[in-house]
Amino acid sequence: MTNLFTRIKNTITADLHEALDQKEKQNPIALLNQYLRQCEQETEKVRKLLERQYTLKDEFTREYHQASELADKRKYQAEIATKAGETELNQFASAEYQQYADRAQRLSASLEQVKEQLSELERKYEEMKHKLKDMQLRRMELMGRENVTRANVRINQVLDSNTYSDKSYSKFKDIENYLDRLEHQMNSSFYRSTIDARVAQLEKDMKLEESKSI
Repeated sequence: MTNLFTRIKNTITADLHEALDQKEKQNPIALLNQYLRQCEQETEKVRKLLERQYTLKDEFTREYHQASELADKRKYQAEIATKAGETELNQFASAEYQQYADRAQRLSASLEQVKEQLSELERKYEEMKHKLKDMQLRRMELMGRENVTRANVRINQVLDSNTYSDKSYSKFKDIENYLDRLEHQMNSSFYRSTIDARVAQLEKDMKLEESKSI
């Protein structure tokens, strides 16, 4: 049963991929738009990581300054304890100074590494943005070419295609024939009404002449 479901899933997946491939072949601009959306999403992720790196640099800087200040403070306190003859206090302050000094040294090295990494990330991020912008402009150029090509195809279909020409000629011919028939009907009707009026007038005149002769 599991193998059956697996085969069904694989078949459906294969059909879906084939359909997507056909769609991509039919509309490469849509594929380009999808690719650019992915690039924009990745660029946004890098921007957020860059912000986190800035935050880490600030934290390392703050910790480094704090450790350096405490190291200087404990060193000064150890010197005072030595002058005062406070051996135990001197030992405690000296041990604290060494711990803070070691921490400051380690933080200093980490801070320099973070700065170098941040500088490299900034450089690559700027390159990424320029690359994305170039692709967006390239997409605009391709869309312009696509629009012109589609427009020319439709124009050529109307101007050059015998099918469109024949259809247009046939439609115009039908309209002309209809107008000719309508005009003929109007003329015939007018002519018939004119004949009727003339004959009626002739009959009236003849009757008038007959009455006068009597």
